[in-house]
Amino acid sequence: MHTAEILLALGGAFLAAGILARLGAKIGLPTIPLFILAGVLLGPHTPGLALVSDPSEFTLLSTLGLVFLLFYLGLEFHLDDLVRGGRKLVIAGVGYLVLNIGGGLAFGFALGWGTREALVMAGIVGISSSAIVSKLLIELGRLRNPESRLILGIIVVEDVFLAFYLAALQPVLGGASSFAAAAGQFGIAFLFLVVLFGLARWGSRLVSRLLDVRADELLVVMFVGLAVVAAGAAEELGVSDAIGAFMIGLVIGSTPHAGRVTKLVHPLRDAFAALFFFTFGLTIDPGDVVSVAMPIVVAVVLTIILNLVAGLGAARLYGYDRRAGTNVAVTVLTRGEFSIVLGTLALGAGLDPRVAAFAAGYVLVLAIIGPLAVVRTEWLSRYVPSRLLPVPTGPAPDVVADSPEHDAQPDAEARAGEEAHSAAR
Repeated sequence: MHTAEILLALGGAFLAAGILARLGAKIGLPTIPLFILAGVLLGPHTPGLALVSDPSEFTLLSTLGLVFLLFYLGLEFHLDDLVRGGRKLVIAGVGYLVLNIGGGLAFGFALGWGTREALVMAGIVGISSSAIVSKLLIELGRLRNPESRLILGIIVVEDVFLAFYLAALQPVLGGASSFAAAAGQFGIAFLFLVVLFGLARWGSRLVSRLLDVRADELLVVMFVGLAVVAAGAAEELGVSDAIGAFMIGLVIGSTPHAGRVTKLVHPLRDAFAALFFFTFGLTIDPGDVVSVAMPIVVAVVLTIILNLVAGLGAARLYGYDRRAGTNVAVTVLTRGEFSIVLGTLALGAGLDPRVAAFAAGYVLVLAIIGPLAVVRTEWLSRYVPSRLLPVPTGPAPDVVADSPEHDAQPDAEARAGEEAHSAAR
């Protein structure tokens, strides 16, 4: 494509994704599945207008979207939140992961697509969307609900698991041909994690000095440089660029500049992430999604069951009532950015293409069911047996505003990380 064609296609991608997401927002749908849907509709595999005939034209910009997504997740994560959550939070979070990751792994093996595919499917099915969860809590005005601390605590536990899961998955995505090669790739990934964890714990002063600038313009240039260099270094070492981006976000998150960086990175994350999801949609053939429709349905039902068990179990541990327990169970139900990241990594690693098609359809379905269930938790809680959790007394604490947009101030999401981690404590 010539420069003019690339610019037209790029601008069209942003506009198409934005328009479709804006329409979906009117009925309360999150943006992530709609960005993907825009890519599917305007991709080369769908009849009609093909905005982009070769998705590889957007590879670099899409990679930046992945980098900023994982950088932001690392930036929001604080190990102190997990420590302050105490033993009950660890039990609740680990229980959630054991049920969902274990269920996802069993489901992956049951499909018979291969061992590597099953290991990737465990993450696709088992990890909830922190972006959608945070956004739902903000838009519905539930951040101050007591059970939201537990919900956000589960997200923190998932963040910890995410770093080690990506490292463990590296031999799978790297196509290791032997046990020795796999052990070597995992060792490199794990050593990379240890070095950056150490930097976050003891070397944040060096990074802090590097970011100690008054002008926001210079701060943006510096942290973007750090994020991209860390991702590139990780890729060069044979480790996923996603790990590098996540870990440098963790390092910067431990500095005094974390608040400013979190606020400034939002526009970059939102713009490039939209392109990342759109580009993922370009690679999806609707026919492939239809071919895995039954696995998608089974996985959605399995996820709902596992989340209900995990959510209600965690609520019982904390002594919450049925309404709060239902809030926990359905709020962490949605799947999003990380499932799509894994689908993209699976495509790049040459795994069964059905994995990416499954991830797209699975995320689309749950990203619709999840928010719709969240706004109906008071009604859904009536079907929870009273012997499991006590019946709530008093008025419902989670009254939804007339419009989801009513409570969302322009910079509300920019404050989500800070508020979320404060609540988690």
